[in-house]
Amino acid sequence: MSGHSKWANIKHRKEATDKKRAQVFSKLLKTIAIVARDDNNPESNQTLRGAIERAHKYNVPNENIQRALKKSQESLDLERILLEAYGPEGSAILIEATTDNRNRTIPEIKKILKDHSAKWAQPGSVLWAFEKDATGYHPKFPQTLSPKSEGALLALFEALDDHDDIDELYTSATLEE
Repeated sequence: MSGHSKWANIKHRKEATDKKRAQVFSKLLKTIAIVARDDNNPESNQTLRGAIERAHKYNVPNENIQRALKKSQESLDLERILLEAYGPEGSAILIEATTDNRNRTIPEIKKILKDHSAKWAQPGSVLWAFEKDATGYHPKFPQTLSPKSEGALLALFEALDDHDDIDELYTSATLEE
């Protein structure tokens, strides 16, 4: 009977790994589709080239990348949104998302925030605390959290990261890696 248990454990680990991999692929391909809307030539669109290189780094098949490029020309209804929130101990949080329906995505994100005792913020109330460069947003005023709050923030980020529309998360809190 022990062989059955071992197989079940392997099966469950593989399912979890495959689910995470599919989420990463989905986010990378959605990013490619968004950036390719204006110019789907990676030679002239450096942002697209970077997105494709990042997809290759995660072993996304070329066939899937080509499908995303084709989809970018067919579907122009994807939209990038930047959402703001406050987490544990008032830590600032920026959420970058890509959605085809903001009326669905925003309430879903608000619910995740509420379930993890985070607060929705009005546009601009958190953004001022970050600087933007080519690699994303960086906090102007990094904040150290207590271990309990750090655990709560990590749980919040895990829940947000599981949402298909969310691409990137930024925080003013300094997290132990």
